Amino acid sequence: MQPQNPFTILLAGRLVDTPRVRSQTAGTRVIAADAGIRHARTLGLSPELWVGDFDSASDEDGNGFAEVPRQTHTPAKDTTDGALAIEEALKRGADALTIVGAFGGLTDHTFAIMAEASALSEQLESVLLTSGDEEGWPMRPEPQSPDYTPGTPFSVLAFSDLKGLTLEGAVWPLDAITMDFGDTLTISNEVKTKLTARLTEGRALLVARLVSKTG
Repeated sequence: MQPQNPFTILLAGRLVDTPRVRSQTAGTRVIAADAGIRHARTLGLSPELWVGDFDSASDEDGNGFAEVPRQTHTPAKDTTDGALAIEEALKRGADALTIVGAFGGLTDHTFAIMAEASALSEQLESVLLTSGDEEGWPMRPEPQSPDYTPGTPFSVLAFSDLKGLTLEGAVWPLDAITMDFGDTLTISNEVKTKLTARLTEGRALLVARLVSKTG
């Protein structure tokens, strides 16, 4: 089903500006989390809300966004700015999320957003994590076939025990395997032809490095 109310969440991690990421965020509603506001300027996006404790955003980051409503939180909070931005998107009826700046930040924040994305995929039409040169998406029971070109490196990152993990069109294919949490079997694979992936039970993220054509 095509998403009816897609949102882009802007985090403060790495962003490589590519035609692909611009296409993925075009026509979406936008919420920025703290220093993620700087990516709005890079991508030409107009946030409808800017949330966070603003401990990492500079005055310069806010230039040109004076009209964007701010939702300010104390630094002594029990959640991340990114989680707050996602919560606001869900309150506004988001049925799909593109999370920009998801990679290349602090390790603990990167892990948290990957784990949250994996959980959110069970209630949303789609969830995509991207930094332009790297992207990840939660695996589902139905087959998914991303448009990755042959030679694209990818890994499947598990957040639980997995059942029915299938990879077709990969250099190292898998056929409905069961894998324990912590197993490194699915690290460092590569697209061979047309990649198709599916997962019957469990939570996992397929993460690809877009070293091939990204447009």
